[in-house]
Amino acid sequence: MKYWLVKSEPYKYSWDEMVKDDTTYWDGVRNYQARNNLKKMKKGDLVLFYHSNEGKEIVGVTTVIKEYYQDPTTKDPKWVVVDLKVKQTLKRKISLKEVKEDKRLSDMNLIKQQRLSVSEVKKVHFDIIIRKGNEKEL
Repeated sequence: MKYWLVKSEPYKYSWDEMVKDDTTYWDGVRNYQARNNLKKMKKGDLVLFYHSNEGKEIVGVTTVIKEYYQDPTTKDPKWVVVDLKVKQTLKRKISLKEVKEDKRLSDMNLIKQQRLSVSEVKKVHFDIIIRKGNEKEL
C-alpha cells in the first residue's frame, strides 16, 4: 500500500462536497508529475485530502477505489483520473503551518513541492498526520 496527498481549492471542490458525494473521480490534473502520481495509485491506497489556497490544511482521508483511466473532462488521452471514496474526516484539521513546524515532517512533499497537486506521502508522514488529526484540539 502507498500513501498520497491530493489538493483541492475548497471553492472548487471542498471536503464537505467530497463527503456529500462519498465517491468522485479526481479530475483536472494538468501537470505531468501529478499525472504520473495518479498513474501510480493502486486500489486500496490511502489519500490525504488537502484544502489549498483557502485553509491550507489536511482535512480528511480517502481511499482509491478505481485505478487510473482517461479523464472524462477532456479528449486529450494523456490526462487521467482515479476514483476516490471517503474514508475518514479528521477530528482536527492539520494546517500547513503545523506541518512545517513539525521537524518529523520537514521532508514531506507537501513542503518540498508545494505546487504539486498530487504527491506521494511516506508512511511515517501519513501516520504522523493521522495521529495528529485524531487528537483533540491543542
